[in-house]
Amino acid sequence: MNYLGLHHYIGPVPPVRRMMATDLLREHPIDTGEWQSMDTTGSKAHWTRELENVTHQIKVPTSVPEWAENTSADLPWAENHFGERVGGEPVNPPPSHVDWPYAIRGNGDHTTDDKFDHTYPERFWPKYATDDVIPHQGIRFPYGDLQDVVNLLAKSPHTRQAYLPVWFPEDTGGHVRLGARVPCTLGYHFMIRYGLMSCRYYIRSCDIKRHFHNDIYLAGRLLQWMAHETHRIGGLKVAPGTLTTHIGSLHTFMGDEPWLRGIIDG
Repeated sequence: MNYLGLHHYIGPVPPVRRMMATDLLREHPIDTGEWQSMDTTGSKAHWTRELENVTHQIKVPTSVPEWAENTSADLPWAENHFGERVGGEPVNPPPSHVDWPYAIRGNGDHTTDDKFDHTYPERFWPKYATDDVIPHQGIRFPYGDLQDVVNLLAKSPHTRQAYLPVWFPEDTGGHVRLGARVPCTLGYHFMIRYGLMSCRYYIRSCDIKRHFHNDIYLAGRLLQWMAHETHRIGGLKVAPGTLTTHIGSLHTFMGDEPWLRGIIDG
């Protein structure tokens, strides 16, 4: 559904992705001039069709296999990587990156000294994301992490403050270094109401072929994990509820159009 430039989709990922693909093919291609902070000038394959202001809503079940079926995620990679995200260690690089299904040249274009500019395990567990033994300090308070969000919900189940940021101030300043990569995810906002935990998932940019289905899977798995952890720590009787994803730019590359049309044809 498109109303005043808003695109709203509801339901499991496979049929939703077909609808998105149809809507994308109606858009005029644009040349952004770069991809992942890499110069793509002169590469028409990197021109994109784009939908702005995309919202997707889906009910997250308690069953992991059912969730995998609802999202068509790239397994086992997605589940392995999820384990790294919630594992409590700010690993860089995450071991699963070697199994990323869409890797090009072993992801070597995106690493410096064998490390990525950021990883999601680092952003979930940033307190000790360097070799320092002293936790990172913000302007006024110490850094928090995923465990702090769990603890907040367990202590104050009706809080509106349970937000896990992935975009950090260093990403705003990261553009001073040519080619620095910044996260596509901005963050996750959790709330508990009437025994259900919901999540609002904010993404600035999302590739429909390589990332959308995996991003939805990983966010839903995080919601399942959060519900489990708040029960384990605080004894809360809470189940996963609705995952609402807001995407600033959902796009596809011109070079991927044969795949896009294949999605539509089924």
